[in-house]
Amino acid sequence: MAEPSNSSLGIRSVEWLRDHGAAGLVSQVEAIYYSLTAPSRGGPTLRALPQVGYGAAAQARAQRLRAQRLAAAIYRPPRVAPLIHPALPGEGVWRATRPGAGTGAPLLITTLRNQPEYPRVVAGLAWIDTGRTTLTLNPGRQEPPVSLPRGSMDVPWALRGRLLASFNSGFKLSDSHGGFVRDGHTYAAMQDGQATLVGYGDGRVDVIDWQYGPHAPSSVAFARQNLPLIVDGGHPNPNLSDGPEWGATVGNAVLVWRSGIGVDGHGNLISAAGEDQTLRSLADTLAHAGAIRAMELDINSYWVSFITYGAPGAHAPLNLLPAMERPATRYLTPDDRDFFALYSR
Repeated sequence: MAEPSNSSLGIRSVEWLRDHGAAGLVSQVEAIYYSLTAPSRGGPTLRALPQVGYGAAAQARAQRLRAQRLAAAIYRPPRVAPLIHPALPGEGVWRATRPGAGTGAPLLITTLRNQPEYPRVVAGLAWIDTGRTTLTLNPGRQEPPVSLPRGSMDVPWALRGRLLASFNSGFKLSDSHGGFVRDGHTYAAMQDGQATLVGYGDGRVDVIDWQYGPHAPSSVAFARQNLPLIVDGGHPNPNLSDGPEWGATVGNAVLVWRSGIGVDGHGNLISAAGEDQTLRSLADTLAHAGAIRAMELDINSYWVSFITYGAPGAHAPLNLLPAMERPATRYLTPDDRDFFALYSR
């Protein structure tokens, strides 16, 4: 607990308890807390969504024409169909994360009321063009808990000129019992049957059900595992009930901050994050947004982050959702957990 950390004393205390035999007790306490603070079903819906990205109203005519030309040559995701009607302005509409980028940007974001039974709950979504971006897996101070070159444990200064976004990784390896690969080296043994965000040496990125044994093939540049797939074949996993396969964490039916990532039929990534989510609502949202395979990433308000940068050089950082607890500068200083960074090519 006295080691260097960017986590609060309360969080470090909870993590110490988890690591020293009290994981079950901590999960029970968290489940009780979240059940007491869960939103009430029904009630009035929102009148407006959080403002994210840059919309058409802020774009000049020349920028719109540029976006139209790009659209003719580059795949664009369709609007995410609203789940609550009438739709709010901008709901499910993809927007760029930088002014002037238009819909031809390689990173697009939107928001969606994703649970009709909780009409005030909002999820944030991000769409990533994997053909025009580069994704990296970065170690933190404490995760993964293996011996490896950790580097700066933040977004490297030399790469910040191309930085588009950063977001949290998965559970602690002690909870997920999964593997970790970086720079082509397997630092924690991979587990068959675990959902894996994998990057290949040729730049491709995918979310797969790992079936290659404990050591990653030479074609794999990085891989991060976290529990089984929650979406496969475009449909949520039918076994999203509580059980040991989902890790020693707060129950899957508990409404809590959750995050996940999937791949669509074009090989692009779709990320989702939101407050008051069950594992089922997270899986349903990713599938609804177009993911054919998806996995859960980290959960709880202190660990869920998705940050965009409105200008080159990691300037104008902004959380995907205003209610995200950690500051938007989180990964610009050393962090305790491993994380992903997204760059333009």
